[in-house]
Amino acid sequence: MANLNKFIEHTLLKQDAVYDDFIKLFDEAKEYEFLGVCINPCYVSMAKDYLKDSGVKVVTVIGFPLGANKTEVKAFEAAQAVKDGADELDMVINVTELKNKNFDFVVNDIKKVKEACNGKPLKVILETDLLNQAEIKKACELCIEAKADFVKTSTGFVKGGVGAKAEDVELMFKTVSPYGLKVKASGGVRSRADAIKMLESGAERIGTSSGVKIVSE
Repeated sequence: MANLNKFIEHTLLKQDAVYDDFIKLFDEAKEYEFLGVCINPCYVSMAKDYLKDSGVKVVTVIGFPLGANKTEVKAFEAAQAVKDGADELDMVINVTELKNKNFDFVVNDIKKVKEACNGKPLKVILETDLLNQAEIKKACELCIEAKADFVKTSTGFVKGGVGAKAEDVELMFKTVSPYGLKVKASGGVRSRADAIKMLESGAERIGTSSGVKIVSE
C-alpha cells in the first residue's frame, strides 16, 4: 500500500518527553509528510508555530488518558486547544459512565466537547481494551448520536492492553460508516503490516509513535 504516511498521525504523548523529543517529532512529520502530529494540549502552540505552512495537522487529546474529567473541564480544555491552534481533537470517553449504562451522560459529554471544538473534527477514544464487543458497538452508537466525527480505539495507556485490534476496528467501521463517521486505529500499531491491517479493516487514520519505522519498512 502506497502513501501510508498520509494516514499517519505521528504521536508523542509520553509523560517524560522533553523539548528535543517534540522537535524531532515535528521534523520527522515534515520530512515524511505525515498527515499530522498528535501531542498533549500543553504543546499545541509549540507544534502550531513549528509546523506553520508545512501542511501537517496539529492533533491534541482531551480528558486524556482516563476520560474521567468533568464534562465542563473537558469542554474548557477543548476550547483552549482550539484557541491554541489545534486542527483536530481526540477526547477520551467516560468508560465508567458507559459501563454503568448512563448513556445520556456519555452523549452529553461528547456533545459539549464537540460544541467547544468550534467546527474542528472530534475523535472519541473508546478505550477498546476495557470494553467487550457489545460495549464497543454501543459506544459507537452514542458517538453517532452525539455527532462526533471519528471513533478511535485506544489511548495506548491501558496497562497490559493490546491497543488497536483488527476485529474491533472492523466492528467500529461497520457501525459508524453508514452515518459518515470514520475510524482511527491507535495503540500498538508498530509495523507496516499492522498499519495495513488496520486500514484494510476500515481505519481512515493511524495513530502511532512508530510512524518513521512504518513508512521505512
